[in-house]
This record gives sequence, C-alpha cells and structure tokens, in this order.
Amino acid sequence: MPRTVGIGHQDFEQMITTENFYIDKTMFIKEWWENNDAVTLITRPRRFGKTLNLDMIEHFFSVNHAGRSDLFQNLSIWQEEKYRELQGTYPVIFLSFAGVKETSFSNAREKICQVIKNQYNKYDFLLKSDYLNDSEKREYLEISSDMKDTLASNSLNALSGYLMRYYGKKVMILLDEYDTPMQEAYVHGYWDELVSFIRNLFNSTFKTNPFLERAIMTGITRVSKESVFSDLNNIEVVTTTSEKYETAFGFTQEEVWKALREYDLFDEKEHVQKWYDGFTFGKSTDIYNPWSIINYLDKRKFSPYWANTSSNSLIGKLIREGSADTKMVMEDLLSGKVLRTQIDEQIVFSQLGHKETAIWSLLLASGYLRVKHWSMDKRDRIIYELVLTNREVSLMFEQMVEDWFSDFTPAYNQFIKALLLDDKKAMNHYMNRVAFTTFSYFDTGKQPSEATEPERFYHGFVLGLMVDLGERYTITSNRESGFGRYDVVLEPLSDTDDAIILEFKVHDPDEEETLADTVQKALDQIERKKYSAVLEAKGIPQERIRRYGFAFEGKNVLIG
Repeated sequence: MPRTVGIGHQDFEQMITTENFYIDKTMFIKEWWENNDAVTLITRPRRFGKTLNLDMIEHFFSVNHAGRSDLFQNLSIWQEEKYRELQGTYPVIFLSFAGVKETSFSNAREKICQVIKNQYNKYDFLLKSDYLNDSEKREYLEISSDMKDTLASNSLNALSGYLMRYYGKKVMILLDEYDTPMQEAYVHGYWDELVSFIRNLFNSTFKTNPFLERAIMTGITRVSKESVFSDLNNIEVVTTTSEKYETAFGFTQEEVWKALREYDLFDEKEHVQKWYDGFTFGKSTDIYNPWSIINYLDKRKFSPYWANTSSNSLIGKLIREGSADTKMVMEDLLSGKVLRTQIDEQIVFSQLGHKETAIWSLLLASGYLRVKHWSMDKRDRIIYELVLTNREVSLMFEQMVEDWFSDFTPAYNQFIKALLLDDKKAMNHYMNRVAFTTFSYFDTGKQPSEATEPERFYHGFVLGLMVDLGERYTITSNRESGFGRYDVVLEPLSDTDDAIILEFKVHDPDEEETLADTVQKALDQIERKKYSAVLEAKGIPQERIRRYGFAFEGKNVLIG
C-alpha cells in the first residue's frame, strides 16, 4: 500500500514517525561530514528540500535528539556504523530567516534579533548553571528583539561559547534561507542598512567564532562576497553548477520513477518528465522539483505547483521594467529558443536593475532557467546556453505576462479582438486606453522617461501578444527581413488567419507635423524595407498580409 503523501512537511521527525512519503537523503550527512568544510553555503531554488535536509542534519547531530536511532534505523546512513556513533553528540544552533520578509530595515532587524532571542530562550537553562558568570548572565538577559548592534552581532558567537562550555564540544550552526531578508531589502529599498548589519553578524558567527565546529547556510542565491561575505574566507560555496551534493536536494529521475510505480502512475512518466524535469545540478541532469512531484502524487493532475508557490514579484518586476533587449530575450525563451550568455553566480543585487547578465544569473539560481550546454570562448570565458526549465516554468511566465495587463483586461482584450477583425477604429480606441494606463507600468518607476516609455511598453505589449495569440500565430519582433528590421510580425499558423506586420514609431516633431504623418512614415518603411519578404517566402500571398503603423506621442497612440 502506498505511503501517505503529506503536503508541506518540513519536520524530519514528523515525516519519519508518521510514515509519510519520504525519499531518503540521509547520505547527504556522510558526504557533508567527510568533505570537512568549516562553513558551507548551499544554494538551491525554493522548495527543493533545503529546510527538510537541515532539519534532518539537526536531528542527526543534536544532543537534543540523542538516542533517536528510531528516526534513522531504516535509512541509508544507519548502514554506516561510524555514523551511528555520531548521532546526537553535538550542540546545534538551528535558525531560519525564512520569515524575515519586512518592508523596512527596522522591522527586519527586529525580526532577525527575535530569531536569535528564540535560540537563547531554547537554552535558558544555562542561566541556572555554573557555566556562566554573573556578567555573562546579565548579558544573556539583555538579548532581545531591540538589543544594541554590538550585542546582536556577537550574540550567536557568545551562545556558541556558552554551549561549548556546557556540553564540552564545539557547536554546529545551521542557518536556513539566509538570503530572504536581503531579497526583501533590495525590493523595499533598505539594502545598505541591512547588509551592514548582516555582515557584522556573519563575521562574528562564522569567521571569528572559536567555538564553531561546522556550519551550513542555505539560500536561493549566492549574494556577492562584497556584500555580506567580504570578511569570510573560510566559506565553501556550493551553487547549482557545483558538483558537490548534486543529488542531495531535489529528486533524481530514478527516485521519481520509483515513486510513480509506488502510486501506480508510471504510465504518466513522459508527461511528468515534460512538466517537472529539467533541473541540472553540477553534472546531474534530470533533477525534479520535490514540491511538484509530491503534489502530483497527491492530486494526480498536472499543474504548475512549484511555480505557483510564490508571487515571483522580484522576477516579474525585473523583466517588466527591463530593457528592450531583456524583453526580447524573454520572447525567445518563451518560444523555446536558447539564450547564450555569461553568468556570474555571485548575485550583485545593485546590478539587477541595469545589468542583464545579473537578471539571467538570478533566474538560473532561482530555477527558472537551466543550463543546456556550456563551452569556453576564445578568451577562456564560460558561455552558458540557457533555456526555460520545463513546461511548468513556461506556464508561470505566461501567467506573469498576462498579469501585467490584468488590471486593464477589458480594454486589452478588446484591442486584441479588434486587431483580429481588422477594425482600425476600435483598435485606436482601445489601444489608447491600454497605453494611457500601462506606459509608466513598464518603466522603472524611479525615473520615468517619456523617451524610453514607448519602447518599454512596446516590448511588454509584444510579450502580451505572444501569450494571448500564441496558439494562432508565431510572433517575432525586431528581426531581420528584406532590407531592414521590422518591429512585429504575426505569422499565422493556419490558412484562415491573415499575417500581420506592426511597425512602431515615436513621433518626431522635427520631421513630422502630425501623428498621421508618423503613421504614414511607419507604413512607408514597411514597404520600402520589404518587411513582408519573410512572409512571402513562406508562401503567404500579399492579399493575406495586413500592415499597421503605430505612432506614439507621449501616451497618445494613432494606428493606421
């Protein structure tokens, strides 16, 4: 009989004692221990078992779980006699920054300090022991959610010392989702303040801590060394391209096939692979997201489970407000094409708004892109070929683009309908309504520019066309054709639809008196540069090719 599929469990003990569906990852304990790294930072996308694995590590090593052989006796680590002797023999400090999602620095600082305070509360029996002197006991009681910076930065170092004295062994420190506060700080504009606070805390906890045995930190991103790790030279960084711990996070194809057999779903393996396969860690391909697989086993239907567990607000903001080139890359990715680019696995958040490689690095770290192939160029730089990870991720991005226009759906939908019907009057009416309300939405919001708004809006609009008309048209933009470049071409997938060419132009008062002149200039360019050549070459006759010129002046649009 199949095991019960429990959704959302991150407590290792509960998973084992209730006999929930669980894939044995305990050999991660052996691999990590034998690597003997002082401080290990492991980055993986969300919902890849980071929290559960850290909880497993805590249950294995912590003195608080000494004698709990029942949790491990049926798992692979227990076949290793050496490791049976290690179970329950170390003091462990286990923290998580997962809940630090505040909109201001003061609130984020308070939340982090409260997380530390909770650890002190857990060990407050130390206050009744003889292992702390009176001064240390007073300082222990001063730990609070509003403690001074100097006390906060040294707090985990001090607690490590107290625990080492009490247990006679150095301490392990586990920190889950270390980068959650930093992503929120970037989004909400208090990055510099938070980084200064975190840097001092990390330096004291992970570098100048003589009471530390080993430490593991997990997160989604590898935040740049200059930001928070500038003082840490003892850290081993394991990213999605590293070969260490390749199969410790996520499910391998063999593990997924075994699970499908257990639940009598093996006949669906090809669909499961299309939807949820695609992640690559190190040299291990065909890694599956655990959250999606568990939900599929439970609900027995295909859906973007993993992609829908987060608002994806940062990713959406970066692409929506990104340059024309950023949006064109998204067009290619959504149509199944490859992005060739360099990647810097150290995420420099300050570069996200203006450096494209930083955006693709973040998408790779977050699991939205996967490495299809990599090679060295003539200058010995690694060039990655990246694609969208799987069907689930593609659907997530399509939904994200649809959401850009969701507040303006009636007008946007009516424009699409008018375009398909060749109703220029209605096209003008609804396009002006859409443009008026969405132009600034596609700009950065910090320094809106009328010069960049049309271009930003246009490329966001093209992505919208791709999503909404993708089943009827192949849509491309700013590509070579004839003697020049066109803005948008809609190539019909059936003989019942016309082909459509859209040329966008911003009104230049020095060259055109009216918007109508700009429209005519756009139409003339379509003819002069023979933009229809690519369509005619595919056998589409001239009478089935419609041409439209779009003229922009501020937030006013004229279509002819």
